[in-house]
Amino acid sequence: MKLHFDLRYASHPEDVKNYDTQRIRREFLIDNLMVKDELHLVYSMYDRFIVGGAVPMEQSLDLIPVDALKAPFFLHRRELGIINVGGPARIISGNQEYELQFKEALYLGSSERNVSFHSLGKDQPARLYFNSAPAHQSFPDRKVDKNMAEVVQLGALETSNARTINKLLVNSVVKTCQLQMGLTELKPGSVWNTMPPHTHARRMEAYFYFDVPADQAICHFMGAPDETRHIWMSNEQAVLSPSWSIHSAAGTSNYCFIWGMAGENLDYGDMDVTTPGQLR
Repeated sequence: MKLHFDLRYASHPEDVKNYDTQRIRREFLIDNLMVKDELHLVYSMYDRFIVGGAVPMEQSLDLIPVDALKAPFFLHRRELGIINVGGPARIISGNQEYELQFKEALYLGSSERNVSFHSLGKDQPARLYFNSAPAHQSFPDRKVDKNMAEVVQLGALETSNARTINKLLVNSVVKTCQLQMGLTELKPGSVWNTMPPHTHARRMEAYFYFDVPADQAICHFMGAPDETRHIWMSNEQAVLSPSWSIHSAAGTSNYCFIWGMAGENLDYGDMDVTTPGQLR
């Protein structure tokens, strides 16, 4: 099993004003998350949030505690959210087993146990995207399929942002300490997400884009509302969004993305909205 680990430090918004394209991508873009028979972890100093990807194919992949965690188990004082964007998966957590189909989610609470990822078939391997945050309390594990999600329809075709928001791992669906995750699907003809854009000073966020056609791309916008920057992204890439940064994007086609958040509160509506006319 190959494991790749990367540490990302926090950046001050005044410093980011001076970043060129290469530096912005190095600090905030996360690529190569989905590589067969490899486990990829990025540990961010923004709320000590972990972004990860796993594609078990010829072998299972164990979620081991990397040295930087200084813990006996990965879930020692951590919680974990997993969403499958590939073929059927089996996740073994301690003495429990869970099967995840496409776009289904699993929450694992903090505890002393081993976690491993498996595919149910090599021809369609699981593609497991996951987020993890520190946890001060242990909540029960729970699988969440799309029928259990809190679903919100937003936007319109006239503004090119008609989309379905599936709130999967949020406080109204499953108890968590601080982690929240969900999946947004843009309808054909729509390309904009998270409009109007916003920040939330008490939470950070990460976006993972998938179902992006091979010849298409995503332009993700970040930065302070009056000092924005952009990052061009491809399928199955993720991006870190500090609390001071907007997080919005337009694609050259419709697409899906997974949002994950962690921070001081679980209020999904805690946003400081910026209208498009205020952006600079």
